[in-house]
Parts: sequence; structure tokens; C-alpha cells
Amino acid sequence: MKILVVDDHTLIREAMHGVLRKLTRDAVVLEASDYAQTMEAVASHPDINLILLDLLLPDRDGFSMLAELRERNPTMSVVVMSAVQDRANVIKALELGAMGYIPKSARHEVMLSALQLVFAGGIYIPPEILAREHLSHTAQRPPGAIVSPADLGLTDRQRDVLALIMQHKNNKSICQILNLAEPTVKNHVTAIFKALKVASRAEAVIAVNELDWKLPATPSKLSH
Repeated sequence: MKILVVDDHTLIREAMHGVLRKLTRDAVVLEASDYAQTMEAVASHPDINLILLDLLLPDRDGFSMLAELRERNPTMSVVVMSAVQDRANVIKALELGAMGYIPKSARHEVMLSALQLVFAGGIYIPPEILAREHLSHTAQRPPGAIVSPADLGLTDRQRDVLALIMQHKNNKSICQILNLAEPTVKNHVTAIFKALKVASRAEAVIAVNELDWKLPATPSKLSH
């Protein structure tokens, strides 16, 4: 496993070595302190499995860097590590393709659990963000009223589409995986957003995490 830690603080990079070695003893940990070093490392090591990205770098805005990394290297997972922890930044990072958002203030055990979740195919969102989301939705439904996608009226196919949204698949990819026409996928996405009372894919990801739904990892190919 090859992991790139991108942060302009030497102590942060050194601390992450210990966390990542607990994740796997075979981890090869690379370091970069700015945009230029990051792109050089990615070019030299196309087999990088994970990039841990600080949002505050000296030579490039972290969000634009995240977007570029995801566009150039869609097979590399990117997890944001940031000292800034607010819902707007979390949503923006998820919208740009981050597989998680880990506060730098998190304990090493929390970071380790977050990375294990990402490697298992999940998306890590700080519990504090989910707690705020939960409080904002509490008044909209009776406690315990929603326990499954079916409770919101989502069909099996819409559940499949939602599972792929959780994997950061775009509409084109969803069409190919599920053998569906693009207008059909768009209609499903619209229905999902309406049911979850969200306006974006990132907000849908947060909502699903807050509801603690277990969605299928490999939806079946059907023509409906």
C-alpha cells in the first residue's frame, strides 16, 4: 500500500507515519509539502492508493488541488485532513470527490478508524458534522421514523443509484454500471434528492451517513 501525505508542516507528516504504519505494516509513506512536490510524487508513483491532503498549502488552494488530483487520477482516493472543520468545507470537499474529511484535531485512533472505513469503501464524515445534520433534521420527522430507503419511498433501483452516488460515480458511470439511459438516471437522482431533502450529491452522502444506511456495494445490472 502506497500513501502520500501532503502537508506543509513537518511534524504533521511525521505524526502520520505512525498512524499509517498501524493501518498496515507494509505501508509505503511518501511526503509532499506543496503542490509542486505533490504532482511530482503522483507522476513518479502512479500506483499511489491514497492521498492525505491538507487544504492550506503555501502554493495552491487545497480545493482546486483536490479537483485536479481527482480529475487526473480518478483511481487514487483522496482524503482531506484539515484544521478547519465546518459543514460548508466538508460538503465542498465531498462534492470535489474526497472520500473523507478528517480534522487534524482528531485522535490517532479516530484517524485510523476513518482510514479503515475509506479503504473498506466507505466515506468518512466527522461525527460532529453528522450530529449537526441530525439536529437539523430532528424536527422534520418523528424519532426513528426512517430506518430504510424504502421508508422514504425509494425503489430498489433508486437505492442502487444512491449506492453508486456514495462511491462518487457520476451519471455517465451509473448509466454504464446499471445499464440505464441517462434520462432515467437523472430522474432517479432527482427523486433521491427530493426524498432525502437535499440539493447535492455531497448533502446526500451526509444524509445517508446520518441515517446509517447500509447500501449494496455491487448493484445488479437491470434494464429498468
